[in-house]
Amino acid sequence: MIEVYTDGATLGNPGVGGAGIYIKVGKQSYQYSIPLPTMSNHEAEFHAIIHGLEICKKHFPNEILSFRTDSKVAADSIEKGYTKNKMFQSFLRTINQISSEFPFFFIKWIPEKQNYHADKLAKKAIQDHS
Repeated sequence: MIEVYTDGATLGNPGVGGAGIYIKVGKQSYQYSIPLPTMSNHEAEFHAIIHGLEICKKHFPNEILSFRTDSKVAADSIEKGYTKNKMFQSFLRTINQISSEFPFFFIKWIPEKQNYHADKLAKKAIQDHS
């Protein structure tokens, strides 16, 4: 099973964004900092999950994925498979489409303090804009 920690961050809300993805595969880990354009913090959280899925699709196809995020909005929307927010509906469709290519995809909300690595990577991505 692949453990994927994701976090989205913005400098202001809305503001320049960053996605942080920290992947644990056994004893190995992989880190990604992806600069994002200006967006809301919630949008950045969804983008981080999408980028995490795309990375897994490329490097870990056919694996069981266990995602962790500190975004209750994203985790709840994905778990329920539904969101009233029209802006988030396209993110949800993309996540459902990519995640359906894996045998199992789980997502779990975790407290911020347990998402340290992904948070640090998301903030680094914002700094990379400069």
